[in-house]
Amino acid sequence: MSTIDTTSRFDTVKLVLALVMLSAGVYAFYYYEEQFIPLYRVLGLVAVVIVALLICYQTAVGKTLWSYLQDSRTELRKVVWPTRTETMQTTLIVSIMVIIAGLFLWALDLLFGLASQWLLAL
Repeated sequence: MSTIDTTSRFDTVKLVLALVMLSAGVYAFYYYEEQFIPLYRVLGLVAVVIVALLICYQTAVGKTLWSYLQDSRTELRKVVWPTRTETMQTTLIVSIMVIIAGLFLWALDLLFGLASQWLLAL
């Protein structure tokens, strides 16, 4: 048996364990609705979610996802956002073009409607 197969099986077991924990946490959250105040239930659910995420992080998929999220955050910081003036100008231009396109399509529809009525009248 190779190392990849063993790692893959353990990863699957870990992911299933995390899913079972999450399901049990959500079930317990609603099952103990009348026994505990909402604060304790929410804290318990948050603790279960954190433990499940930590278990998921120990898998190859979890580490890949975490790396992807970190890279996405880095790329998001590199984005140059438009100024308010640029945003307003772009919005105005898009709105005007939508109105022009709408009027063009309305006129085209009107023209085809009149043409079809004229042809049917023949």
